[in-house]
Amino acid sequence: MLFYPDEKLAIFIDGSNLFATAKSLNFDIDYGRLRRYFAKSSRLLRVNYYTALIEDADYSPLRPLVDWLDYNGFTMITKPTKEFTDDRGEKKIKGNMDMELAIDMMGMADHVDHMVLFSGDGDFRRLVEALQRKGVRVTVVSSTKTQPSMIADELRRQADSFIEISNMHEEFSRVAASDAAGHP
Repeated sequence: MLFYPDEKLAIFIDGSNLFATAKSLNFDIDYGRLRRYFAKSSRLLRVNYYTALIEDADYSPLRPLVDWLDYNGFTMITKPTKEFTDDRGEKKIKGNMDMELAIDMMGMADHVDHMVLFSGDGDFRRLVEALQRKGVRVTVVSSTKTQPSMIADELRRQADSFIEISNMHEEFSRVAASDAAGHP
């Protein structure tokens, strides 16, 4: 990985995509360690985390994580999920944050040198291309080690660099000491 100490860096995390990737790999992410890893490698300006939340739920399993991230230097971008009934009459929940993430990345393009996108969603290929045309280097973090692969081939090819998250276990994973300290 190529990060420069003087480059301005912003991180964008597609929460649901990262959660699915980490779960497939049995990888328990320590978000505090993740943030510190990038902060020591560059001038980290912002870490945005995108997720949809179920409104009116008595308990959301995401709420403790969202609260911890919000209090520990992450910018939380959330919106309520939408409930709908599909063609078969089954209730489904939808909470796509792709548009919010794309708008924020384009908005930051003139202020950073390098962006890190935690997602494997192929819909972001054109976004990465547009950011590169503006002179921004883009690193994508996801996994090819899952079955099926969590990263779309076209996104991986478009990125300036790709980080296989399973290779970042020592840098990003929870360890017993951080669990005791209360870090998600």
